[in-house]
Amino acid sequence: MSPDITALASLDVSHLMSLRGRTALVTGAGSGLGQAISAGLAAAGADLILLSEQKNLGDSEALVRGYGRDARQVIIDLGQVDTLQSTLRTELADAQVDILVNCAGIIRRQDASAFADSDWYDVLDVNLNGLFILTREAGRQMLSRQRGKVINIASMLSFQGGIRTLSYAASKHAVVGVTRALANEWAHHNVQVNAIAPGYFATRVTSALRSDEQRNQEILARIPAGRWGQPADLVGAAVFLSSAASDYVNGHVLAIDGGWLAR
Repeated sequence: MSPDITALASLDVSHLMSLRGRTALVTGAGSGLGQAISAGLAAAGADLILLSEQKNLGDSEALVRGYGRDARQVIIDLGQVDTLQSTLRTELADAQVDILVNCAGIIRRQDASAFADSDWYDVLDVNLNGLFILTREAGRQMLSRQRGKVINIASMLSFQGGIRTLSYAASKHAVVGVTRALANEWAHHNVQVNAIAPGYFATRVTSALRSDEQRNQEILARIPAGRWGQPADLVGAAVFLSSAASDYVNGHVLAIDGGWLAR
């Protein structure tokens, strides 16, 4: 057999998707998408550092420990960008981060002509500036070890403009740019940087849309799958992008949207 055929004859897919021996840091881990991703990574074998700006990580820690994995809670406001670097270095001084999932995000809705400066800067600080500072800190570790995975949570508004969500759309477009730029720099150091773009998911952030009967029906009519996404729908993609199965995937934005973009 040729070397390529020999390799294919001895594939261990369970090893490819295993995260045993790895530690993942997930931001926004207290609820919704971040909580589901944390549980999924634990199920695949990873230990977790659960980060939130709120003291809401108890349930997520219980989920992780239910899979027999270690879990650590870290309370940090990623929007406090002036002090974020020093805070991260203090809180994570003894942590080895193999996988970073940047899931934390906030959204403000207002007509563009009346959009407050604070709503612009608050969203950009959490969704973009905080993401960059944390990724830079964790990335330095990964570069020194010549191994690592970064997953940024993008959005359908990374591709579209949206309505009344000016700062959110700007931040999520920028997240894709950051993802691709870092992938270009870090790929040859064996650090893969990719993004997941969720479609319309049933989370706290979308509760207002789902409770508006007309808007809810308009959204469902556009989704070929005919339903809102559930947080567990992201787990497979997150495990894949965190594992050895994605070692040759760089700078990619994976839409998990029930077919929204195909319409």
